[in-house]
Amino acid sequence: MPDAPEIPQRVEEILALARHAFIEKGFDSASMQDLARTAGMSAGNFYRYFPSKAALIEAMVDRDVSEIEREFEVISASPDPLAALKVAFRYHMTSTCGEDETLWAEIAAAAVRKPEIAQSLQRMEDCITTRIAWALALVCGLPKADAVCHFGTHARAIFLMIHGVMTGNRPDGVNDAELIGLMMRTINWVLDDAIASQRETST
Repeated sequence: MPDAPEIPQRVEEILALARHAFIEKGFDSASMQDLARTAGMSAGNFYRYFPSKAALIEAMVDRDVSEIEREFEVISASPDPLAALKVAFRYHMTSTCGEDETLWAEIAAAAVRKPEIAQSLQRMEDCITTRIAWALALVCGLPKADAVCHFGTHARAIFLMIHGVMTGNRPDGVNDAELIGLMMRTINWVLDDAIASQRETST
């Protein structure tokens, strides 16, 4: 998977403002004119940067992918990559920003109708699952080239669990600490199963 491109500062500013407009008005309700107005630009100038909402989502995914890649570089450089991976998983389930996660849930709903948005979201999912697989390969002493083959299913299961916690509704009366504790025990089991399965294959 190629590295995400670097994002110029002006584009970063526009993305941050557009994200705010999406959160305020809703992804479907925010028009391109609304986004341009929030960015303090004419519609024509805004279209020079982003001709559509799909182009905006692609750039937002590029930014998030860059952050994900940096995070996994830190995990890979850790003296104990498996422990660092678990810390990262717990962090993302406990430090979610309600508004941001609601936005991504709206974008995911829009992806059902818009294939170009679905493609961008799939790219981010592939980035995360691939890097989880790479981390497991590092723990097991396998090359990156073999990671997805050996650990792709386990990595996807972990992604789906964390994604569900981050974007799912949280009804009143649900104890987040208990839920996250249960999810972490389940994720730990998946990690243990991935490592044990590889060791059985190697013997």
